[in-house]
Amino acid sequence: MNKKLKTYLQYVQSQPSGFAYKEKKANTKELLEKLKKTCIKCTKCPLSKLGRTQVVFGKGNQNTKLMLIGEGPGKNEDLQGEPFVGRSGQLLTKILEAVKLKREDVYISNVVKCRPPENRTPSPEESKICKNSFLFKEIEIISPQIICTLGACATQAILGKDTRISQARGNFHAFQQCLVMPTYHPAYLLRNPVEKRTVWEDMTKIIKKLKEIEKEIQEN
Repeated sequence: MNKKLKTYLQYVQSQPSGFAYKEKKANTKELLEKLKKTCIKCTKCPLSKLGRTQVVFGKGNQNTKLMLIGEGPGKNEDLQGEPFVGRSGQLLTKILEAVKLKREDVYISNVVKCRPPENRTPSPEESKICKNSFLFKEIEIISPQIICTLGACATQAILGKDTRISQARGNFHAFQQCLVMPTYHPAYLLRNPVEKRTVWEDMTKIIKKLKEIEKEIQEN
């Protein structure tokens, strides 16, 4: 067993009964709202001055065990102010449904909160500023048991710039006090539908791992 993974499982097992059910501090909602208000006013990186309609903060179940992280908002997300509401978002909904989950069961966010021009990939500097200012704080507040990174940008933001999605996907990696499962971004699947089964397999592993963690906690 991977040493970091073993350490994480030992941490999980040391938690009091009910940890798997994500018993949250009462101020979780307030902390996220405070972070969101700060995020909306942010002008720290170039994206804030490159034509955004609005900041797109994370959304979903604040008590979830599973957090999904994408690259950044696209045109539809920029207009509606919610992550993953365009074609990629519709596919993501179907992916979740394939493993018996609904969008309201999870929390969904992005590495950067402002739309990059022409939907380009965020620059390393843009990603660094936004993840350190907001994404890592979101993760700390939500404190998921598992993070699913969608695509190379999100995977590298969490696991390091040298991480290759083709090699990292399908396996669990340790990050802080949770596990990370990288998989392909829904936008990639729209161009390469043959990989849809690959993502389904990755999501199935996530569901299985969540059940295993819950079982281990109950047994200890």
